[in-house]
Amino acid sequence: MMPITRRLILAGAGLGAAALGASFAWRKLNPPVASAIAQAFWSHRFPGLDGAEVDVARWRGKPLLVNFWATWCPPCVKELPEINQFYREAHAKGWQVLGLAVDQPEPVKAFLQRTPLDFAIALAGPQGLSLARELGNAAGGLPFSVVFDETGEISWRRLGVSRLEELRALASS
Repeated sequence: MMPITRRLILAGAGLGAAALGASFAWRKLNPPVASAIAQAFWSHRFPGLDGAEVDVARWRGKPLLVNFWATWCPPCVKELPEINQFYREAHAKGWQVLGLAVDQPEPVKAFLQRTPLDFAIALAGPQGLSLARELGNAAGGLPFSVVFDETGEISWRRLGVSRLEELRALASS
């Protein structure tokens, strides 16, 4: 027979472990609510190059790098191979990349024939600049990149060319 104090200690430890487990389960089933700006982003759907609709909500729950670019933007074209390399390296760690072309379908298709990319590309069209402004790009310039973390919240922004080394640092932090 176990002394009463030992039973109380074991019962307390068991209740504490159960409460901790319940807390983890609650967080997993009820993730934090993202800001209104982030929530609005997750409701967007864009035309894909094949005509099918691209629903960005499919990437929620994993880190997502969104890159606004255009074929007529030399810095955009310069950074895309590095973003592609980042995607190749970080995809195994759960990272996703979405390129939103602020452009028309035909120039984007022609560009991708010359420079294939491994990550998803969708067409934001001219409205893409408005969306980029809503996400924190006050200047409305290109290229513009934004990272959404696992909770769906914005965790990083860059106006201008993103370098592979800084993207790698994001994936390792």
